[in-house]
Amino acid sequence: MKSLFKNSWKHLLVIVLFIVAALAFFYPVLKGKTIYQSDIVQYTGMAKAQNDFRASQGEEPYWTNSAFGGMPTYQLGANYPYNFIKEIDRQLRFLPRPADYLFLYFIGMYILLLCFKVNYKLAFLGALAFGFSTYLIIILGVGHNSKAHAIAYFPIVISGVVLVFRQKLFWGNLLFCVGLAFELMTNHFQMTYYLMLLCFVMVIVYAVNAYKNKQLKSYFKAAVSFIPAIILAVLLNMTNLLATQEYADFSTRGETGLTIEPNGTEKVKSGLDYDYITEYSYGVMETFNLFIPRFMGGSSSESLGKDSEVYNEIIQLGASPVQALEFSKNLPTYWGDQTFIGAPAYIGASILFLFVLALFLIKGKTKWWIVAGSILALLLSWGDNFSLLTKFFVDVVPFYDKFRAVSSIQVIIEFCVPVLGILGLSKFLSSTVSYESKWNALKNTTLILGVLSLLFLLLKSMLFDFSGNTDSMFLEQYGAKFVRALKEDRKAMFTSDTIRSLVFVLLLASVFYLYLKKNLKQTMLLGLIGIFILVDLIGVNSRYVNEDDFVAASVMARPFQPTQADRDILTDDSHYRVYDLTSNPLNSARASYFHKSIGGYHAAKPGRTQELFDFYIYEGKQSILNMLNVKYFIFDDEGQPKAQPNPDHLGNAWFVDQLIPVENANQAILALDTINPRTTAIVESNQFSKSAKTYDVQSSDKIQLESYSENELTYSYDSQGERLALFSEIYYPQGWKISVDGEEVPHFRANYVLRALELPAGKHQITFSFQPDVIKFGGRVSLVSFIILVLVAVGGIIYRVKYKQI
Repeated sequence: MKSLFKNSWKHLLVIVLFIVAALAFFYPVLKGKTIYQSDIVQYTGMAKAQNDFRASQGEEPYWTNSAFGGMPTYQLGANYPYNFIKEIDRQLRFLPRPADYLFLYFIGMYILLLCFKVNYKLAFLGALAFGFSTYLIIILGVGHNSKAHAIAYFPIVISGVVLVFRQKLFWGNLLFCVGLAFELMTNHFQMTYYLMLLCFVMVIVYAVNAYKNKQLKSYFKAAVSFIPAIILAVLLNMTNLLATQEYADFSTRGETGLTIEPNGTEKVKSGLDYDYITEYSYGVMETFNLFIPRFMGGSSSESLGKDSEVYNEIIQLGASPVQALEFSKNLPTYWGDQTFIGAPAYIGASILFLFVLALFLIKGKTKWWIVAGSILALLLSWGDNFSLLTKFFVDVVPFYDKFRAVSSIQVIIEFCVPVLGILGLSKFLSSTVSYESKWNALKNTTLILGVLSLLFLLLKSMLFDFSGNTDSMFLEQYGAKFVRALKEDRKAMFTSDTIRSLVFVLLLASVFYLYLKKNLKQTMLLGLIGIFILVDLIGVNSRYVNEDDFVAASVMARPFQPTQADRDILTDDSHYRVYDLTSNPLNSARASYFHKSIGGYHAAKPGRTQELFDFYIYEGKQSILNMLNVKYFIFDDEGQPKAQPNPDHLGNAWFVDQLIPVENANQAILALDTINPRTTAIVESNQFSKSAKTYDVQSSDKIQLESYSENELTYSYDSQGERLALFSEIYYPQGWKISVDGEEVPHFRANYVLRALELPAGKHQITFSFQPDVIKFGGRVSLVSFIILVLVAVGGIIYRVKYKQI
């Protein structure tokens, strides 16, 4: 770790250059603009109510009624007490978004390469190669911020692992603990899971190496030393982890007890459906777009321009030049196996050249954990195209079936390739490696990548027909000549980008050759390599993320504008819900931005709400909408949204005539098809001990909502006898404290999703208050854990300074 403190001015210069690079790539932020991120638009809609409450009340709401009928805000950016790790992270992300995440990419990889004892100049190049990897830029473009956030901390975690296995136990575990704490804080457990798979590969490779070299004692010492670091990192994120686990059981990731589908077939009992998991399976041949960007045509929405065959064909079909140009801006040039992609997962021909070079120069455990991790990630990214391995992981490996979009595991490759590439470059520059070894490595690398490129150029028409999944639709609409033109454009893309990658291979081979012949100095070599990497990656990235993607900051701050339908509904200041029929209700947060909606946008929706949609709401069953207090519908009226009142909604609370117990969730959801929720409550007896009962509800009995806020609802009621009240609020098993006249009472779930409460006769006040125990407990644990971390870090540093071990 001494290298981190020695010649610190160099590292400060590098940090400044990283800041400049991040701001230069996303330069519109300097004009006060922000990138338009589609996922963040949806997040803004989902989180608006809690943000407004936080701003007006000065406290954190942990419940929102604005989405899916009601849910915790744990997955919507909730702020937890004593979450110092998150506060430190916010300070690290001081640049305007998304330059802040790009800066984190750079810094993390730079630290990792320094831990490998790489020269700071090479570490700088490696950080740029990692940060500008196309996939890492694309996810920033669409707003996968938490994913980018998690990936940015990969290098810090791996840095700690590397140091620990080098027997730097204090520094390594301190770095590992902090890195893992940041990683868990990002709350993207799919990315963290993939990182842990890579760590598992590292542990195995280091174990094999220790066994071969008879160093098992030091290996186990290092391996065991991770345990307290892992525990402390987990404790620092205790609130987030506990809250996430609690909500996961309630969400589509958990078990609701339902074992049937709407059509009566058996439901998948745990995890996600295999077809859903593997929907985005990377094509086997598509692997080559890591080396050639538009090997499979680029994206599902590519701009072709005036020089394209499609443009000419549209002109022939009678379109004006302006119409043809507009049409050619948004075409599915991608012809691979996946349903949709925003851009190819291009790593860079330049950095792949260094990676292949390293395969011939690097020996030992580092090479093998990187290669093994990359191969495992590649094979798993193929998903259903390599079903033998994928099904094994889905069926056997714990938690693997909790995640979809298997192609995203390629982030491991995008992380590993620059690391080994820079280590290979360092080895090439080392005087300890013979000229012959360097020459053979250079010759073999050039031959492999050069011949591969030439084969694709010469045999493209034999190997591929450039047909895409959407071609049949275009054939019906525009005819065979149009489809042929589209295929020709795909072929032209393939050809130009293959030549492009070949050029970078030859350029790199040339400068390495000149260096070997001592016709080029090392400084010039590194400068040219840096230029090639930047031109290569930024050139591709700019096709998919550029100035056109930036908008005025106000657009992202207020991404949805009210329609007349919204304004009409907002004149009603009572507590009710809205069902927006103008878009997919479970894939849009627009209604949540303005109203309390039964829809929303989230990857992990409340499980029972999803099931109500699947069984009834998509079919328009009125009684279900009534019991959810849907007072207004928004529907399309000749292209304009229009509000329609629902006079049959059941309101905020009501008394029912009878309670009917059923055995399980299956019977409960099926019973909703026949009962009248105005008069009947269905209760699952396997979860709540309730017997059949009737209630003599009188016309004079009243129950009404007196006050509403995000985390507290107050009702008053007056009844002539004991009553059963249903509340049009989503039942959540944890955190809600219910009191009648200040005395806490239990409640239960009825009609599959609603809250129910048995009430004594008379005039009383009911209060529902959301006070999650998980937040209180987790906050205390996080505070103590952070104090321990600070004491350990400061104490360890003082000890090592005192005994000159730093």
